[in-house]
Amino acid sequence: MSDIRVLVVEDEPIAAAAHAAYIGRLEGFTLAGSAPDGQSALRLMAEFAAAGTPVELVLLDMNLPDLHGLDIARRMRAAGFFADIIAITAVRELNIVRSAVATGVVQYLIKPFTYAAFADKLASYRQFRDQLAGPGAAGPGASQSDVDQAFASLRAPSQLPLPKGLSVSTLESVQDFIKAQPGAVSASEAMEALGMSRVTARRYLEYLADAGTVSRAARYGAPGRPENEYRWNRPPS
Repeated sequence: MSDIRVLVVEDEPIAAAAHAAYIGRLEGFTLAGSAPDGQSALRLMAEFAAAGTPVELVLLDMNLPDLHGLDIARRMRAAGFFADIIAITAVRELNIVRSAVATGVVQYLIKPFTYAAFADKLASYRQFRDQLAGPGAAGPGASQSDVDQAFASLRAPSQLPLPKGLSVSTLESVQDFIKAQPGAVSASEAMEALGMSRVTARRYLEYLADAGTVSRAARYGAPGRPENEYRWNRPPS
């Protein structure tokens, strides 16, 4: 698969140079260009599209001198530019995050961040692209699990607020347990393996299911009400 062409939109020269350098270090990505403001970004996207080399991913600062990132995203869609967007910003307001998702932002990076965090986000995005381009993607063969796995690669539990009463260390233990299992597990099985109550195990498993990290399905066959089973969303081999 060819490299993903990336446009960096950032008004701070040092940050823009850093993001461009980060792109240069990542396999599977190539820097298409950089823009210091929204108008320049839209102009570059039009030029690349006209040349037959469209931008496929935009690393978009949400606070630019001329336009807000949300305005740029809306103008991109109105102009027919359907590049995916990763928002790179210090903005943390949840209403902005919700609006960003509604305008096509697939991931969010909060400043300041390390190269490792940057690389992890783009690796997840690359996995998402690869899964959507895999077998069955162009036809009716994609299953619910295929779709769930593709979108799960864009999300991590850290992107959802941790509910009151749940701890990061226990969440990691539950993740490690279910990831190590060859098949699906129930809350009862997690309870026995991890030494916690069934209610607690179920809360963590439901949280991971809501985050898209695990898939959730009903388990039938035992007497009484069916219970849910949970399976780690592994990328296709």
